[in-house]
Amino acid sequence: MGRSGHATAVFLTAGFLVVSGAWAVTPLDLPAGAREAARQIDRGALEGPVRMLADDLLEGRGPGSRGDALARVYIASVLELLGLQPAAPGGGWQQRFEIVGVTSQTPPTWSFTAAGKQLELREQDEFIAVSGVQEASAAIVGAELVFVGYGIHAPEYGWDDLKGASLKGKVAVVMNDDPDWDPALFEGTRRTPYGRWTYKYEHLGDEGAVAAIIIHTTPSAAYPWKVVQTSWNGEQFDLPQPSRGRLVVRGWTTEGASRRLVALGGFDLDTLIKQARSREFRPVPLGITTSLVIPTKLTHAETGNVMGMLPGSDPVLRDEVVVFSAHHDHLGVGQPDGRGDTIYNGAVDNASGVAQVLAIAKAFKALPQAPRRSILFALVAGEESSLLGSYFLATHPPVPVERIVADINFDAGNIFGRTRDVAETGKGLSTLDEVLARAAALQDRVVTDEPFPEHGSYFRSDQYSFAKVGVPGLYFRAGVDYIDRPAGWGRATANEWLAAHYHQPSDELTADWRYDGMIEDTMLGFYAGLAVANADQPPTWLPGAPFHRSGSTPPAR
Repeated sequence: MGRSGHATAVFLTAGFLVVSGAWAVTPLDLPAGAREAARQIDRGALEGPVRMLADDLLEGRGPGSRGDALARVYIASVLELLGLQPAAPGGGWQQRFEIVGVTSQTPPTWSFTAAGKQLELREQDEFIAVSGVQEASAAIVGAELVFVGYGIHAPEYGWDDLKGASLKGKVAVVMNDDPDWDPALFEGTRRTPYGRWTYKYEHLGDEGAVAAIIIHTTPSAAYPWKVVQTSWNGEQFDLPQPSRGRLVVRGWTTEGASRRLVALGGFDLDTLIKQARSREFRPVPLGITTSLVIPTKLTHAETGNVMGMLPGSDPVLRDEVVVFSAHHDHLGVGQPDGRGDTIYNGAVDNASGVAQVLAIAKAFKALPQAPRRSILFALVAGEESSLLGSYFLATHPPVPVERIVADINFDAGNIFGRTRDVAETGKGLSTLDEVLARAAALQDRVVTDEPFPEHGSYFRSDQYSFAKVGVPGLYFRAGVDYIDRPAGWGRATANEWLAAHYHQPSDELTADWRYDGMIEDTMLGFYAGLAVANADQPPTWLPGAPFHRSGSTPPAR
C-alpha cells in the first residue's frame, strides 16, 4: 500500500482509500510479469543511448544536420533490434518532413529614435533579433514602438491588452509572462500558454505588428539571458509556410536595455509594468521609431520523427494507441562557451528522455503478453524549434487521432538521485493524475504539483502538441525531496543546473551522473503506461481543463 501501508482501510473508490478520514493512494494492480519486465530498465539501458546520442560525433543533433540524420538512424535501429514494427506512415521507421532553416545576419547594433534623440543597442549583449519570415531579408522601416503590456487576448479570463488598438505596421514591446500575482485573474504563479513567447509572437503577428520585442527578465522567462543568446543563435527552423500574418522580426531585449529603450521615449519601465497589471490597461505609444534590415540565408532540409509500434493483444482495444514520446533533437553547433566548446550535446535535454523511452520499449517487449492497447514509441524531431516534430505528428498521426488515448512524454531525465516525490507537470488536467499516483505508490512515492509552476513547462514540451488535438498528456519528473539529501537541496540543485547548463555546451554526459533516480522514474512511466494500455476505459480530461477532443482540425502552433 505504499506510504500508507500500516493504516486501516474503510472503503475503496476510484483507486483511493478513505483511511481514518484521509485519502491514501492504492497501488496499481500489475499484470503477471510486469515487475520482471521492468528490470530491463537498468543503468546500461539508459546510459548506452545517452552516450551515443550526446557524443560529439553527432554534433548536437541540430535539425536537418548530419548529426540529426545519424540520431534518427541509430534510434530506428534500436527500435528494430527490440522487435517493434515500423510505424511511420507508409510503413517505414521515419516520418520525414521538410523544414526551412533561416539564418539571420543581424546587424551589430539596432538604432531607435525619439524627439531627435537616438539609442543604439548592441546585438547579443543587449538585444537579439531574427527574421520571422522565410524571405531573403526581413525589413522594418520607420515603425513606431508601442508598449502592449502582456500582449494577451484571453476572453475566458476577461483579459484583453489591446482593446481594439491597431498594431498594423508597428513594433510591439511586450512582457514575457502573464498576470501571476492573483489566482483569481489567471492561474497565479502557474504559467498559462498566454505567458509563452510563442503565443506573444503569434498573436501580435496576427494583430498586424511587423515586429515584437520581448522584455527579458530571468524570473519571467525562467532562464537567464544566455539561454536566449544560445537558443536564438544561428539557424532557426520552421515548417514551410507562407509569411502572411507573421512577424517580420522577432526580438528580445535585456531588462537593462528595455529600461533604456522606454526611457528614450520619456517613460519609466516600472511604471509601465504597473499600468499593465490591470484589466483596464490600454497600449501605450512610446513615441519611438526604428528601422532594421536583416539579410537572411534560407536553406531547405529534412528531419523526421522515428516511430515503432508494439501491437496490442486485445482484438478490439488494439486499435487504440498509447504514445510514449521524447524529442531527439538539440541545438547543434553554435557559439563557443568559456571553454571554447561549440557543440551543444543535449545529454540531459534530451538524450536522456530518448533513452528512457527506448528502455520502456525494451520493458514492454519483455512482458509475457503485450498490453491490450497498442503502444507507439515516438522519438520526435524539432522540439527545440517550437515543438515542430510533435506538432507534425499530432496533425499527421499514423492512426486516426481519436484512437490515440494518451501521450506519456519524457524530457530531461533525473541525473541527481532518487526522490520521495514525483512532480507532475499539468497536475489537475486529466484522469492520468490518478494513474500516476497509483503507479508512484508502487515505489512508495507521492505525486506532488510541479515545484516550478512559473516555468510553464507543460506548454514547453511535446505532450502539449498532443493536448491541443485532445489527447491527454502525462509529463512528470523527479520531485525535489531527494533521499539522503538535506531539505532544499533538490530545488537548489535544479536551479543551479538550469543556470549553468540548460541549452549550453556543458549539457554533457559526465561521470557524476546518478542513474538510480532515472531508473525509478523510467519504471514509473512504464507502469503508468501499462495501466493505461490495459484499462477498460481511456483517460479523460477533467472538468475545466482547457483541452478537448478537437477532431481533425489542426491546432495552431
